Amino acid sequence: MITLGVEEEYLLVDAVTGRPAPQGDKVRSAAGLKPFVAAQELHPELSQAQVEAVTPVCGTLDEVGGHLLRLRHAVTAAAEALGCRVLASGTPPSHTRSVPVTDSPRYRAMQRQAPQLVAEQLVNGMHIHAAVPDRLTGVQVLDRIRPWLPVLTAMSANSPLWEGEDTGFATWRTLIYDRWPVSGVPPYFADDPDYDRRVQRLLDAGVIADTGQLYWQARLSEHYPTLEIRCFDVQLGTDEAVLFAGMVRALVQRAIWDGAEDLPRPQPDPELLEGAMWQAARHGLSGDLIDPEGVRRRAGDVVCRLMRHVGPALEDAGDAREVRALVHRLLQLGTGADRQRQALAHGGIAEVTDMITGMSSSS
Repeated sequence: MITLGVEEEYLLVDAVTGRPAPQGDKVRSAAGLKPFVAAQELHPELSQAQVEAVTPVCGTLDEVGGHLLRLRHAVTAAAEALGCRVLASGTPPSHTRSVPVTDSPRYRAMQRQAPQLVAEQLVNGMHIHAAVPDRLTGVQVLDRIRPWLPVLTAMSANSPLWEGEDTGFATWRTLIYDRWPVSGVPPYFADDPDYDRRVQRLLDAGVIADTGQLYWQARLSEHYPTLEIRCFDVQLGTDEAVLFAGMVRALVQRAIWDGAEDLPRPQPDPELLEGAMWQAARHGLSGDLIDPEGVRRRAGDVVCRLMRHVGPALEDAGDAREVRALVHRLLQLGTGADRQRQALAHGGIAEVTDMITGMSSSS
């Protein structure tokens, strides 16, 4: 069984104004978090208005959902005691303001490197780690799942607003991240020495300062024996997070099986794959997507193709019933971006904020 770990980034906003509140350090150190949250489960982020929650290693989707719900409840309680609310949205829906960078050498260096990018990096993602047996397998799995990253991005879109306005994109966070030097869909790699050599060349050239600046939508983890899928906006509720954890596990398992059968690894044209990612960011599930073969199809049809691809792996893990039900609900209710836009049309930014904060500690 492939084990999983999930990281979620949350935004802290003032309970009255709805603007980002630089209270991350205080929330993380709140006495009320103990004994419900261990110190290693909450991390600082680039902005002082953000907090990252990290689950333990999980063997089942029930464990993933339980830990995320526990962490969200604890962070929400700590934030409310400080006059803040917690937003699980890829971007802040209301007007932003200048927020101090977390005081660490790495974050200060990033601010010197790209001050305006850092000022606008108030975005929240979800990263899912799936265990792989070794780095070579990890690279081969990475190659096999690359064509599916656009549809995962579309399904998880939850950042349509910026500075109080609709950007026209379902996931504006994806566009913000794409401005960094090493970002977007990762390239094809021959094997793990090829991966390591090319990353080292980026480091030697000074393009990136450390491997944490590999902002690819998927990459090998440098700290754990895992593949890290990073294309997701943070989700409104924990059920959506559980859906994508199950989907990632199934994609990784299917890729391992395909490798064991020595099936060829796909090598789609990079410009078409980048275009597919842009299309996913633009429309989410509300328009057409580009499928892994490079064919333009309705979003629902591409999701169905993904479900057929991972179906045997979902069955093998015992996740099929839950994931299929959650996918059906997603197609019925829409993405987080769809729901944010519905709230915006009904009651403006205030209703969007109320909707997001109401769901941030729910299932």
